[in-house]
Amino acid sequence: MKTIQTITIKITLLLAMTLFIGQLTQAQEAAPELPKQKQTTLGLYVTSAEAFHMWSTDPDNVIILDIRTPEEYLFVGHAAMAWNIPAFDQSYVWDPEKQHFPMVPNPDFVKTIQELFQPDDILLITCRSGDRSAIAVNELAKLGFTNAYTITDGVEGGIVNDPESVYNGQRMLNGWKNSGLPYTYQIDPKLMFIQSDK
Repeated sequence: MKTIQTITIKITLLLAMTLFIGQLTQAQEAAPELPKQKQTTLGLYVTSAEAFHMWSTDPDNVIILDIRTPEEYLFVGHAAMAWNIPAFDQSYVWDPEKQHFPMVPNPDFVKTIQELFQPDDILLITCRSGDRSAIAVNELAKLGFTNAYTITDGVEGGIVNDPESVYNGQRMLNGWKNSGLPYTYQIDPKLMFIQSDK
């Protein structure tokens, strides 16, 4: 009787392990590869939720850095603890080919980063959706920064592509503001590093 129970337990454990390994393999295969424009030379990536967890466990040594324009930071809202150092400025010259007002690199970005941070500081960098943050991380890597992560889903997240959804065409997929993380429109001027003559 004991032998049958032992065999049953072993078979049950073996089946459970097989199912678990199968699910783990399937989950790993299902993880989408980052689009090229979100990839960085450092290869350090976190989601907004993972970034918040990193910051929560070590708020004195982990910086959430929002590199969007001051207008985005002010009027779209931001992570409550995020520093704002714009990597790009909004231009107001219409590009008829691309059908939008393009952004241009902020010439003060690199200088400001070098004044405030050391190359081994942990910087978790976010933008609207993860494209500009990747560009910023690559710039920091050129300066010798080794712990610059890009927050892949950004502040606003991805665009809903579902004609049946009331949110179709809106940035409501993931992102800091859609993930239930601390989000605010309140301003702490000490966290904003912008040129006053702009």
